[in-house]
Amino acid sequence: MPSELRNKVVYYTTTNGDKPVKDFIDSLTDTQKAKIFNVFRLYQESSLMSLVPHTKHLTGTPLWEIRIIGKDSLRIFYVSKTKNSILALHGFVKKRPKTPTKEIRIVLERLKRWNTTYIA
Repeated sequence: MPSELRNKVVYYTTTNGDKPVKDFIDSLTDTQKAKIFNVFRLYQESSLMSLVPHTKHLTGTPLWEIRIIGKDSLRIFYVSKTKNSILALHGFVKKRPKTPTKEIRIVLERLKRWNTTYIA
């Protein structure tokens, strides 16, 4: 029987109802999806501290990234918005050692929009 979920993963939603992170995950292979959902489940059943081997803070920003390492390097950017939830803002396949500035801009713009929409 699954343990009770303590924490929640919230997907960023655009004003017209699109969920880009969910769409990104849906576009992945079953193996890639399983890796991401395993990390999400670990967080939901435990805490942010349980993500430590899978996360990295982006210096100078409020952003964190879930890092899926393997054949494909997958990234899910998120912020911790409440004690028991994270907001998944953006996902992409990382192809180079350094995270592209374009990807960080997308995340920061989504965070700005979310803060404007939900924290007004």
